[in-house]
Amino acid sequence: MNMRLSQTAQDTLCANALRFLAIDAVEAAQSGHPGMPMGMAEIAVALWTRHLKHDPADPAWPDRDRFVLSNGHGSMLLYGLLHLSGYDLPLDELKRFRQLGSKTPGHPEYGHTPGVETTTGPLGQGLANAVGMALAEKRLAAEFNKPEHTLVNHHTWVFLGDGCLMEGISHEAASFAGVQRLSKLIALWDDNRISIDGDVAGWFGDHTPARFRAYGWNVIEAVDGHDIDAIDRAIREARTHADNDAGPTLICCRTTIGRGSPSRAGTAGIHGAPLGPDEIAATREALGWDHPPFHVPQEVRTSFDALRIGASQRATWQQRLDAYRAAWPEEAAEFERRVSGKLPTGFKVLADAILRGVNNEGATLASRKASQQAIGRLARALPELIGGSADLTHSNLTDWPGCGAMRADASGRHINWGVREFGMAAALNGIALHGGLLPFGATFLVFSDYARNAIRMSALMRLRTIYVMTHDSIGLGEDGPTHQPIEHLPSLRQIPGLDVWRPCDAVETQAAWNSAVQRTDGPSLLALSRQNLPHQSRDTGQLGDIARGGYVLAEATHGPAAVVLIATGAEVALAMTARDRLQADGIPTRVVSMPCASAFDRQPAAWRDAVLPPGCARVAVEAAQPDGWWKYLAGAPRAAVIGIDRFGESAPADELNALFGFTAERVADTARRLL
Repeated sequence: MNMRLSQTAQDTLCANALRFLAIDAVEAAQSGHPGMPMGMAEIAVALWTRHLKHDPADPAWPDRDRFVLSNGHGSMLLYGLLHLSGYDLPLDELKRFRQLGSKTPGHPEYGHTPGVETTTGPLGQGLANAVGMALAEKRLAAEFNKPEHTLVNHHTWVFLGDGCLMEGISHEAASFAGVQRLSKLIALWDDNRISIDGDVAGWFGDHTPARFRAYGWNVIEAVDGHDIDAIDRAIREARTHADNDAGPTLICCRTTIGRGSPSRAGTAGIHGAPLGPDEIAATREALGWDHPPFHVPQEVRTSFDALRIGASQRATWQQRLDAYRAAWPEEAAEFERRVSGKLPTGFKVLADAILRGVNNEGATLASRKASQQAIGRLARALPELIGGSADLTHSNLTDWPGCGAMRADASGRHINWGVREFGMAAALNGIALHGGLLPFGATFLVFSDYARNAIRMSALMRLRTIYVMTHDSIGLGEDGPTHQPIEHLPSLRQIPGLDVWRPCDAVETQAAWNSAVQRTDGPSLLALSRQNLPHQSRDTGQLGDIARGGYVLAEATHGPAAVVLIATGAEVALAMTARDRLQADGIPTRVVSMPCASAFDRQPAAWRDAVLPPGCARVAVEAAQPDGWWKYLAGAPRAAVIGIDRFGESAPADELNALFGFTAERVADTARRLL
C-alpha cells in the first residue's frame, strides 16, 4: 500500500483497523461486543495517536496519563489499541479473545493485561475510578511539585457510554469531580443513543450536557465522533481547560454504534453479538477493507506505535526526576517510596510498638473511637494515608488532628465524600490504582450495601483499599432496623479476598488497622461499634496472635477446655463473662476471639486446630445472621450459634441485647445444655 497516504486516509485506515480487529476477534470467539469498538474507533485514534502520554515499554511509569474504558464491554477496542501501540499483547492473544487463560478476557482486567489501568465492566464504575485517579494526581501534585520542578503532571482520560451515564454512580462521581475541580479529568462520551434494549429515547431522556454543566464541568457539545480532526480539536480545547484549572471536561461525541455494518449499524442488534460471516463480508466491502481476518497494514502499525515517543516522554520525565532529586533529595526519596507502594523503613516495628502502647493503656471505648485514634497514630507515620466519610465524619470518626480538609483549593488529607457511598468506594479504588496514596472511606455498615459492588471490585483487583464501617450491629440502638446491620457481616465475608475485621476492643482495632495498611494483596473492611467495648487483657504473645485472625483470648483453667466460646466484636465481652460463670461451675472454658475469619482461614491447619481443638463443644456468638459460623463448628461433637435471624427494633442497645438474647446468661446456659 502507498506509504504516502493523506492524513485523512491514514486516519481512516487506522480506525478501520480497530474496527476489524474487534469484528474478527468477536467472530472468532462467537462472543463479545463489536458495536462500541466500531462506533468509537475514530475517537480512539484521535486520543491514542495524538494526545495520550504513555510508554508501552513501561506501563507503570508514574507520570503516564491514565486511560479508563468505563464502557468495558467494548474491551476489544482497548485490546486493539494496546496491541497496536506496542504493549506486550501479541496478536495471538487477540485471536484468543475471551478464551481460557488468554490476556484478552471479556472485560478488561487490571493486573492481567499490560496497560489495563482498572477492571471495568460494571457500568459507571470506570468513571468513578477515573475520578479517584484524577484526585490522586491533584493531591500528589500539590504535595510534591515545587517551583521550577514539576514531577506530577498527567491527565486522566475516560471513555464512557450511555449505560455509564444511566447508572446512578455516574451522578455521584461526576458531582464530586466538579466540586473538587479535577481539571485534568477528561471524559469522552460515546453518544450513540443505543443500549441493549434498543433506542434509549424511551428510557434515557436526560439533557446530559446541561447535567454536567450543573456539576461544574466544562462541556463540549455536538462533536462528530467519526471526524478525527473534530475530535482532536475538542480534545485540545479540553486540555486548555485543564491547563487553566477550569474543572473537568465532558466531550460529547455523536456516533453510530457498529459504524460500517450495512444492515446493523445504529441498531441494538450489533451491541453484543458477532456479526456473522455474511455481514462481515458486507462490512468489509462497505469500508473497502480487503484484508483477511486479523491482518493489520504496516501503515497502521506505524501510526499507532508509541514505543519511540513513549520512551522519549518517559526519559524527559526521568530527567525532571533527576533534577528534582538533586534539589529536593528527601522529597524525591519519599515520592519514589510512595509510588512503589512500600511502607517506610521500620514501619512494622513502629506498628508493633503502637499496638503494645494501646494494650498498656487498657482503655474502654467504642471501636469507632479506637479507630479514630488508630488513624491519627498511623497518619503521623504514613503521609500517604488519606480518607474520610460519606457525610458521617462525626459518626464514623474519620478525621484526626491536623488532617486538614481536601477541597478544590486545599490539599488536606481528610475527604468529605458527601452522601455518595458507591461513588466513594469506586473512587477509592481509583486512588489505590493510581498509586502514591493509601485510601480509606467510611460509612455505616448497613450502607455497605450501597457500596458493595465497588467493594467487590476492590477484592477482584486485590487493591489496598480500606473501608471503615461503623454502627456494626443492633447495638447501635434507637435508629432501628433500617440502620441495624443483620446480614451484612456474613455476606461481606463471602467476598473472596476481602478481610472483614470486627474487633472486640481498642487493641484489636489498632491491630486491624496495622494489618490493613500493611496488606498488599487485597482490601480490608473494619466493622466498628457505636457503643463502648471493655478492654481485654493480653500478654505479648496474644498481641502478635491477633493478626492471625483468630486466637485464644482466655484459656480454660482446671483442665483441658470442655467448651470453646467463639465471638467477635462486642460479643467477646459476653463470652468472657460467660466463661467466668462456667469456670465457677467447674466447666473449663476457652474463649476464642475471631476478629477476622478470612485471616484465620489463611493460617496453617495446625494453628486452626490448636485454637479450635477437635472434640470440644463450641458456641459461636455474634449479633449477625448466624449461618456462616457453622463452618467453624464442623469439627465439634456438639455446637450452637447465638445470632440474629430477623431485623432489629428501635430501642436502647441494652434492651435490644436482652430482647435478642445477647447476654452472658444465655451464652453460659447454651454451653451448659451442650454439655
